[in-house]
Amino acid sequence: MLRKLLLLSLAFTPLARATDFRMSGHVAVESILFVSDAAYPDQFDGVQAAFIAQPEFQFESDDRRNQYNLAPFAHIDSRDGRRTHLDLREAWWRYIGDDWELLAGVNRVFWGVVESNHLVDIVNQTDLVENIDGEDKLGQPMLRLALQRDWGELSLFVLPGFRERTFPGKDGRLRFPLVIDGEALYSNSRERRHVDLALRYSNYFGDWDIGVAVFHGTGREPRFVPNADRTRFHPVYDIIDQTSVDIQYTREGWLWKFEGLWRRQNGERFLAATGGFEYTLYQIMSSDADLGLLLEYSRDGRSADFTAAPPVVLDDDVFAGARLALNDTQSSELLAGVVVDRASRAWQLSVEAERRLGERWKLELESRWFLNTRRSPVLSAFRQDSHVTLRLSRYF
Repeated sequence: MLRKLLLLSLAFTPLARATDFRMSGHVAVESILFVSDAAYPDQFDGVQAAFIAQPEFQFESDDRRNQYNLAPFAHIDSRDGRRTHLDLREAWWRYIGDDWELLAGVNRVFWGVVESNHLVDIVNQTDLVENIDGEDKLGQPMLRLALQRDWGELSLFVLPGFRERTFPGKDGRLRFPLVIDGEALYSNSRERRHVDLALRYSNYFGDWDIGVAVFHGTGREPRFVPNADRTRFHPVYDIIDQTSVDIQYTREGWLWKFEGLWRRQNGERFLAATGGFEYTLYQIMSSDADLGLLLEYSRDGRSADFTAAPPVVLDDDVFAGARLALNDTQSSELLAGVVVDRASRAWQLSVEAERRLGERWKLELESRWFLNTRRSPVLSAFRQDSHVTLRLSRYF
C-alpha cells in the first residue's frame, strides 16, 4: 500500500524542476539502563544499546508550489529484535495553491495541545517500541486536502493502508506478562485494507486556538485477547467512530489546555477528557531562565477489561510538572513530572533533559520510574522496568 500510494502521488505530480534542495536529520547512539532485574522469563537485564538514523531530504520547485519530502527511519537494537526496524516516516508531495493545498504520500500529523496525554492524536499509529510516551509515530499513507479561508482551515484526510502498532518481543522490556506476538485480528472483513476518513476544522479566535475533528476507521489502539493456550496476546483492531475537540487559551504567562473525545468502539460508547494549565515565570531570579509550572487531569470512561477495550493508563490521573528553559546558547532544557493514579495510587516519575554540544551535537537524558504499581492493572506490568536513557545525536 505504501508503494502504491507513492507511485500514485508521483503520477499526478506536475513535472516541476526542483531547484531548492535541503538535507537535514540526525544519527544517534542510545543506551538504556534498567535499574532492576527483569520481571518475566526471557527478558534481558542491564543495558540496552541502539543506533538510530533519521535523515530528511526536502525539495522545492522554482515557483514554490510543489514541495517534496523524504524521511526514512532506521533503529538497530542490541537486545530486542522487535525494536530493530525500518520505517518510512515521511515521503510526500504537496501542491500549494492560493488558498488550498493537496498532499499525497506518507506523512505524520499531530493533533492536540496537552502535555501529559495525547488523547485526540489519532491519524498516525504509535511506534511503541521507541517510547511508551506515545510521541513516536509511524508514517501514515494519506491524501490530504486543506482549505484555508477567513473562517479557518478545513482538512479532509483519506487514509488507506492501516499500520499495526509495534510491540516489544519476548526478550524486550516494558511489556505485558503475555507477549503481544499473535496474529493481528480485525473487526472488519477488509482488515488493514480498510480506507479510513478524517475531517478536521481549526482556527484562531483572539487568544483561543480551537480544533474539532471527526474520524471513522480502524482505531489505532488495539484491545487484546489471549490465544487458546493463554501464552500470548492477539491485538484486536476495531472500527471506531470518534469526535474530538482540542482547545488552548493563551493569556500573558498562562496556557490553558483541554482535549476531549467521544468514541464508539466494539459496542461501547465512552467519553474521555484531559485538561489543565501551564504557567510560565519569565526570567526567574533575574536570570535568562524561564520556569513553567504544569498541572493536568485526565479522565477516561472506557472499560477496564483489556479484551473489551484498549487498556488505558490515564483513566483517573493527575499530572504535575515543571519545565525549565535556561535560554542559553546551548538551548538547555529540563522537564520533570509525576503522574499519580487516584484509584491505585501508582506513580510515574519522569525526567527529560537536553543540551546542545556545539553546533551539531545534542545530549539527551530521559528517566522513567514506576512506583507503587501493585494495584494498577496496566502499570503493574512495568513494576521492574524503571530506567535511565542517555542519547547522543549528531545533526546534519
